[in-house]
Amino acid sequence: MRVLAAVLREFNKPFNIEEFDIGDPSPNDVVVRVRAEGICGRDLVIWKGGFRNLKPPLILGHEIYGEVDGRAVGIFGAIVDGTCPYCRAGKDNLCLNLQFFGENRPGGYAEAVIAPKNNVFELPDSDYIKYAAAVCPLATAIHASKLGNVGPGTRVLVTGAGGGVGMHTIQYLKSLGAYVISITSPGKADLVAKFSDETITDREFSRKVRDVDVVLENVGAATINESLKTLRREGTLILIGNTEGEEIRLARPALTVMREHRIIGSAAYTRGEILKTVELLHKGVVKPIYKTYSFRDVNQAYNDLLNQKVLGRAVLVF
Repeated sequence: MRVLAAVLREFNKPFNIEEFDIGDPSPNDVVVRVRAEGICGRDLVIWKGGFRNLKPPLILGHEIYGEVDGRAVGIFGAIVDGTCPYCRAGKDNLCLNLQFFGENRPGGYAEAVIAPKNNVFELPDSDYIKYAAAVCPLATAIHASKLGNVGPGTRVLVTGAGGGVGMHTIQYLKSLGAYVISITSPGKADLVAKFSDETITDREFSRKVRDVDVVLENVGAATINESLKTLRREGTLILIGNTEGEEIRLARPALTVMREHRIIGSAAYTRGEILKTVELLHKGVVKPIYKTYSFRDVNQAYNDLLNQKVLGRAVLVF
C-alpha cells in the first residue's frame, strides 16, 4: 500500500515528501486516514539520531488522529502485547514488547496509517487538531503527576513550561490544585504566566526558587542540576524528557544524597490515561495550545521547533 508521506531518509536532514510503501493491512488491521498528527519531542530526538537502534528510512509520528469509515478515531501510539507482567498489572506503558508507531512501524507523517484494530479508539468529536495537539502531552502530565503524588497544595516546578508537554502540564497541575512554578524562555513567558503561579526565565532559577515538593523535568541535561537545587529534603524529581539527548550528570551528587532526593523516570502513559485525557479535552478542562502546519510544511515545523518558535505543540494537518 503506497501513501504520500514525509520520509526521514537521513538523520538531521529535511524530510522528503514522497510516495512510500507502508505494507498491506492484515485481517486484524484497519487503515486510518490521517487528519492531524502531533509532533512530539520524541520525534525530534529520533530526527537527530538519538535512538541508535533506529535506521532510516522512517515515517515518524505516534500522535495520530483521523477517520475510519467516516468515524473519528485516535490511535494508541504504542502497540503492546497485553500479556506481559506489566500489561497484566495495568502498566502497559512498560510492556516488555512495546512497539511505537514511527519507530518499529510506519507512523503518522503520512496520509494513511495501518494499525491493529485494538489500537484504534473512538473520539467523542471530530476536532482532530485538538487531540493531536494535547493528548500525548496531557497524558504524559497525568502519568508523571501520579508518580510524584501531586495534589492540592503541592509545590511543583516545571521546566520547559512553554513547550508542547509543558504548556499542557501546567494547566493540568492547576486543575489538581497544585502551586505551579514554571521555567521557560523569555519569548514564551507571557503565555506561560497565564497558567502559572510563578514564571521564571532566569537560567539560574535556583536562586529564586527553594523547597519545592516535586520537579517535573521536561528538559533534562540542560536544567536538571538547577532543578535539584530547588528541591526540598525528600523531594521528588520526575524525569520526563531529555530534549538534547545529552548525557545527564549530577554536578553536586552530595546534594541529592544528603537531601534524600528521589529521581524517578516517567515512561509516557498508559492506554487508560490516554482515554482519560480524551475525556478531559472533550470537556474543556485543559485548553490545547498549538500551531498548525500543512503536512507538506513539515520541514518548516521542525525548523520552528528547533528555534523555539512554537508555543505548545506543533501539529501537522492533512
